[in-house]
Amino acid sequence: MVFINNINKINKYIGETVSWLTLFMVLVTVLVVILRYGFSIGFIWMQESVRFMYAGVFLLCAGYTLQKDKHVRVDVLYLKMSDSKKALVDLLGSLFLLLPVCWVIFYYSWSYVINSWVQMEGSIEERGLHLVYIMKTFIWLFSILVTIQSLVTIVNSYIIIKNSKKDK
Repeated sequence: MVFINNINKINKYIGETVSWLTLFMVLVTVLVVILRYGFSIGFIWMQESVRFMYAGVFLLCAGYTLQKDKHVRVDVLYLKMSDSKKALVDLLGSLFLLLPVCWVIFYYSWSYVINSWVQMEGSIEERGLHLVYIMKTFIWLFSILVTIQSLVTIVNSYIIIKNSKKDK
């Protein structure tokens, strides 16, 4: 299906691209520590950039993580289930848990993100990064990316359930 392939491509591209920020987070953190403790030099913008990168990795890679089925789950029962039962759990979990949570996050973050953009919110530190409104927008992107990936999960689960009934 074109719909599924396009969503998978979007989340894969974003996930693989943004995940590189983990390397930069480590390098910048090492540099911050060396500068601070080795030379008594500190840059607030550099420290804040690590927080921005962390927010990006955590929020923007969530859809990709869902695509790869790498989110934490309690596998005590799930591992022993048949593929059709796993698909049913994924279908119901996506419909009744994941989608509502994504909607609630998006809905309740609406004014939070809008107000940040209206104010062009920046760091509380004078020499910090003045792009807080961009980082807060990651909340919306998280909700959107996870929502569209959960739709793929729902469709794939439905197909697995339907095909398992045909085989019987």
